[in-house]
Amino acid sequence: MKKLYAPWRHDYVTKSGKKDKSHSKEACVFCQQFAEQDDERYFILKRFQHSAVIMNYYPYNVGHVMILPLQHHGNLTDLTPVIRAEMMEITNLAIKVVGSVLNTEGFNVGINLGVAGGGGIPGHLHIHVLPRWLGDTNFLETIGQTKLISSDFVQTYKNLKTKFDQENL
Repeated sequence: MKKLYAPWRHDYVTKSGKKDKSHSKEACVFCQQFAEQDDERYFILKRFQHSAVIMNYYPYNVGHVMILPLQHHGNLTDLTPVIRAEMMEITNLAIKVVGSVLNTEGFNVGINLGVAGGGGIPGHLHIHVLPRWLGDTNFLETIGQTKLISSDFVQTYKNLKTKFDQENL
């Protein structure tokens, strides 16, 4: 791959983004769900002191969960060390729980920071824990651009919630 050094584009790249108010706490879907205290409706698996683990409503695979701070923050640097540490411990717990319930063969774990970083809801930081199995991608995804989720979402929630309820940090 060839690279073109173009320092004159720096100002355009760093200042062209518009401030999007849709990422405010008032418009945040996660903040609204946490405030309603209806965990089953929103597939919130477990709340902890500063964070929660929830199922991704638009999963890449069955059992795709996310770990979020309970307070509205968009960046790791906005969190206290205590909250960051708790979120990492919950990530570890999620790997353990999802792995045991769904008999996974691996995981993708990641954070998309900001719109440019791929964040679908960049105003509220979340860590993705995505279970993987050998052969979990196939021709349907590759050719048809369609993802098959082969398990019942509600039953998966119930199974994961039961196991999360048995676990402590």
